[in-house]
Amino acid sequence: MSERVAVRKTYKLFIGGKFPRSESGRSYLVQSSNVSLASRKDARDAVVAARAAVKGWAGATAYNRGQILYRAAEMLEGRREQFVALGIPGDEVDAAVDRWVWYAGWADKLAQVYGGANPVAGPYFNISAPEPTGVVAVVAPERPALLGLVSVIAPAIVTGNTVVVAASPSEPLAAVTLAEVLATSDLPGGVVNILTGAITETAPTLASHLDVNAIDLTGVTDASLATELEVKAAENLKRVLRPAPVEVDWSADPGVTRMTALLETKTVWHPKGV
Repeated sequence: MSERVAVRKTYKLFIGGKFPRSESGRSYLVQSSNVSLASRKDARDAVVAARAAVKGWAGATAYNRGQILYRAAEMLEGRREQFVALGIPGDEVDAAVDRWVWYAGWADKLAQVYGGANPVAGPYFNISAPEPTGVVAVVAPERPALLGLVSVIAPAIVTGNTVVVAASPSEPLAAVTLAEVLATSDLPGGVVNILTGAITETAPTLASHLDVNAIDLTGVTDASLATELEVKAAENLKRVLRPAPVEVDWSADPGVTRMTALLETKTVWHPKGV
């Protein structure tokens, strides 16, 4: 009897809450598994899915968003050993779970901390309230594979944005496995969309896409590519988050900068009653 040949797993993209193969049919090999190689068409499809999810996600209560993020933390905790089997250190998985919980706790507090009534001299109220920017494209950092990924996704979605993530091409298994976690964590389809493959192919499409409102270049280490993406983003005045080119300590207190960077403040006036 001949030796059995194991069935190689194919990791797919995560778009609109589903797991399609790349429309190009391409894949590449990572740790004896096939990983889909996203195309420009896949990037455009992901933006369509993210845009369709904006109204429902931004319109959800902050409490509901927080509960869904907390559920994601629960599901991630339950898959701890699966991530460890992929080569991710156990303490990093634990830190990623804690990071989800930390951001979940901010969901119903941001409006009070970064919004409120402004003092004015007149018979009216002046109220400022933070609102989500919309569709955010994110280039994920290469390492730490899981904690870095959670640290760029969670602050974007807890504030009501939807995201299209260009995962690190060298560390994609954490991203696609996280997609499997999110798919079973009550997160509405399209809120998080994950593309694997070459960043040089998908990121320029996202940067120039007129239906993307902001782009986070955290995972872009090539200065010339970062500049190219900024130029493309300028076409429709996208908000660009380009951190300083220094090594990030992802285990440190993340602060609120990533959340507030992807918020817009709307101020309204209302007359006082007599």
